[in-house]
Amino acid sequence: MRGTAFAAIALTGLLVVSACAKDSGGSTAASTGGAPCEFAPAPSPPVASTTSAAGERPAGEKVDGSALKVGLAYDIGGRGDASFNDLAAAGFDQAIKDMGVRKENTRELSAAPHEDESVKRSRLRQLARDGFNPIIGVGFAYTEALRVVAPEFPDVEFGLVDSAVDGAPNVTPLVFAEQEGAFLAGVVAAYQSKKCHVGFIGGVDIPLIQKFEAGFVQGARTAAPKIEVERKYITPATDFSGFQDPAKGSETAKGLIDKGADVLYPAAGASGIGVFAAVKQAGVLAIGCDADQYHQPALADSRDVIVASSLKRVNVAVYDFVRAAARNDLASLPKVFDLKVNGIGYATSGGRVDAKLQGILEAFKAQIIEGKIQVADKR
Repeated sequence: MRGTAFAAIALTGLLVVSACAKDSGGSTAASTGGAPCEFAPAPSPPVASTTSAAGERPAGEKVDGSALKVGLAYDIGGRGDASFNDLAAAGFDQAIKDMGVRKENTRELSAAPHEDESVKRSRLRQLARDGFNPIIGVGFAYTEALRVVAPEFPDVEFGLVDSAVDGAPNVTPLVFAEQEGAFLAGVVAAYQSKKCHVGFIGGVDIPLIQKFEAGFVQGARTAAPKIEVERKYITPATDFSGFQDPAKGSETAKGLIDKGADVLYPAAGASGIGVFAAVKQAGVLAIGCDADQYHQPALADSRDVIVASSLKRVNVAVYDFVRAAARNDLASLPKVFDLKVNGIGYATSGGRVDAKLQGILEAFKAQIIEGKIQVADKR
């Protein structure tokens, strides 16, 4: 992802991924009877590692953002969700620090569960009327609101994480190849499972999260063709509380563990806090998503079960958008934040991923970047 001096974001410990799935009613492959996986031949590791720090950028020209007034509209959960919104906040904070944006010229607002669409429109209008420019909508939930509001403020530049608004030239989509990170999470899950039986928990049954289901299942099956994959959403598409309900996350995790899954991968926002707690109680393992969740303060009590995290670098997309706005060069942003531009990745904090598995992950990552592996974005 775009060239800037972004090494400092690595110090935030925030790296990304996402994943989701639908109740499979069992598994996606024939049972292995609880035995370890039989692995397919792994690709050869690349000559040089393709992994870099969390969104690190090569040094570039200093950008002056002191004239900007930057507004951020979070999805439900806001700061402190230990996931998606916190990543946006990290990029926002780093932009303020690196570009000289004055704190008094920033504003952060958050969505509430089950709020009416008109409330989102009012939130964006409030920021625009108060002179904030650029404004970032964190999450696809702002798509319809921006479809209405953006044309009302043609001189304001809006960034939209995870979605696009056709016909709105002042809305820059900040979208990701989430399925690529989920693929790597599936590989990790297969190699960490003692029973060749893993589980995937999605917060809400929506197309965005289904991309992660597709990638996770493909990665697990590529590594171990006979693996069993349990899949479950916390809530249906009409109920976004699935991203903000740790109790339901815990209940869902217990259900998949009872079915035999011993490595769980939640893409469920703050609901993942409950998933990790249930995983620890059951003595099994988990993979983080959206951020390097091993380092999240909200997960300090259960981080020892987190073997890796898939990374969706919302922090980098937010940072790059603010930087491009300051330079009046939004056209320089990538069309998709993927593995190739370091918008997607993985983290192995905690020391459970050994050198052999690290090499396998790097090999798969290189093949995805080179186009030798095409990761499905639909289940």
